[in-house]
Amino acid sequence: MTPAPTLIEAISQRLESFLSDRRAEADGLGAEARLFVEHAADAVHGGKRLRARFCVTGWRAVRGADGPAPIDAVGAAAALEVFQAAALVHDDIIDNSDTRRGRPAAHRALEAAHTRAGWAGDAAAFGRSGALLLGDLLVAWSDDLFEEALGGGAADGAARRAARAEYALMRREVTLGQFLDIAEESAWSVADEAELPERAMRVASYKSARYSVQQPLVIGAALAGASTAQLAALRAFGLPIGLAFQLRDDVLGVFGDAAQTGKPAGDDLREGKRTLLVAYTRQALDSAARAEFDASFGRSDLTADEASSLAGAITRCGALARVEDDIARLEADAERALVDGSFPAEAEAALRELALLATRRQA
Repeated sequence: MTPAPTLIEAISQRLESFLSDRRAEADGLGAEARLFVEHAADAVHGGKRLRARFCVTGWRAVRGADGPAPIDAVGAAAALEVFQAAALVHDDIIDNSDTRRGRPAAHRALEAAHTRAGWAGDAAAFGRSGALLLGDLLVAWSDDLFEEALGGGAADGAARRAARAEYALMRREVTLGQFLDIAEESAWSVADEAELPERAMRVASYKSARYSVQQPLVIGAALAGASTAQLAALRAFGLPIGLAFQLRDDVLGVFGDAAQTGKPAGDDLREGKRTLLVAYTRQALDSAARAEFDASFGRSDLTADEASSLAGAITRCGALARVEDDIARLEADAERALVDGSFPAEAEAALRELALLATRRQA
């Protein structure tokens, strides 16, 4: 199996080549266009490249090949990282997040650029509007890069069509999932209390699990010419790992170390994220404690001490332990799919490694 650093290097080189071409396109359009493109390029930098690595591993699960990853698989993997950047830019606007990966979120960075330049008008409004367009640009770039990848490799026409269809499905699902996420912050209030965990898991599935793990695996496999059975096996592995990945993200959003996550501790509590943690918490609390929890949850001005108090309530009522149990169950489901999937030994080992990175991470 190609070592991960070598694969990440190949993906980074493909991204840098693509971004260099985009900079050249904007070069003659003035300082403002160059500013916009540079901020878009900045949004692509950083991260663990998990989606890209799942994509290439999906390819290897079908081909069983060692050595350097093929050019089309690397390009498709790089396109997924650009799409991820777009999703994060839009997510930070929706959530009013100030930071991302330890740096200012795109809308805050553009706001600061407006202020430094001494431009007229509302810097915050400029930042939000600019970041909205920046996210759109990244979506367009991801499509461009994906098409370049399909045109430059050895995949046949059927494989390219299958990969395009899976990529398009991913785009539709994550957009729907983002809306389900923001809708749940309001719709939960009229939903049956017993349905809230299921509703939270539906958001987790469509907002994150499918596009973070399942679809990258399937896109890579489709590009490799996977059979229907191979695609089904990778979906059976990828969905539970994707769900466990999102549940881990929910735990880190409440209990994570800001120095590792790059975001303030308790941000999900301030943003009012209706995660499975919150659904379990509300089920476990009595009416008085639930009312007290609801009075603080979702307040943007929540202090560190108040966030810590809410986190304590989540732990004491058993909600955190329940989510950890769910993560373990999902990992076991994925392991069964892996054993039953008849994957090449190298690909099976890589899938296990990536599953651990996704579900046991601290950031």
